[in-house]
Amino acid sequence: MNEKTPYSRHLIATLYGLFATMCLLGSGRLLADDITAPEQLIGVTQGFLEFTVEDYLATSQTDGRYEIEVANLDPRLRMPQCDRDLTARLESPAIPLGRVTVRVRCEGGSPWTIFVPASVKLYRDVVVATRPLKRDTVIAEGDVALKERDVGQLNQGFLPSLDQALGQRVVRPTVMDQVIAPVQIEQPEVIRKGDQVVITARAGTLAVKMPGEALSNGGMNEQIRVRNLNSQRVVKARVTGPAQVEVSM
Repeated sequence: MNEKTPYSRHLIATLYGLFATMCLLGSGRLLADDITAPEQLIGVTQGFLEFTVEDYLATSQTDGRYEIEVANLDPRLRMPQCDRDLTARLESPAIPLGRVTVRVRCEGGSPWTIFVPASVKLYRDVVVATRPLKRDTVIAEGDVALKERDVGQLNQGFLPSLDQALGQRVVRPTVMDQVIAPVQIEQPEVIRKGDQVVITARAGTLAVKMPGEALSNGGMNEQIRVRNLNSQRVVKARVTGPAQVEVSM
């Protein structure tokens, strides 16, 4: 007789269980070899952004340091293994700063596309207020300083040099440590409409001065309309100082 004892039945069941487990492990290994791991997608995105940001900084002649953070992908993501090198391109925005989306694509026999989110922080020295500044304040040394900020978050822009802020008039009140944006300042008016001015007409080394009247307000180096009081002609002149304008002959 070929009767199985309880011990032999237990042994056979155990062997079947071990065989099934080995099959599953082998199947899992094969499946793992057939997918593109999320870590690979993150690596491709990281490398692409590093190259793209470096190129942007070099092309735009921008100084600063950057940080790249690629978002974690769902570990359950199962994209087929690609039989060609993955390609990447910037999907949005136009420049690689702030929140970005990278399009990673497989151009192989079974093509697929995935969009990977990331963030790029670009840190630069920008002008900030060292104290609260009221409206109409003319910015002087000590009112502003350079501090490092993530310029990708500065939607209204920024000033990279103190010279761009000194002597400017504040048009919007600012608080201490606030980044000064171009829209918050303007040239102070050194000439107002109706002021009597001296018009200097230059031609090489020759300079002729004549009396004039300002027909509009103007700050340093701005063009304003003035009337020549001798000839009554109206001309455009550049503001060179209080009550001083200049035209080219």
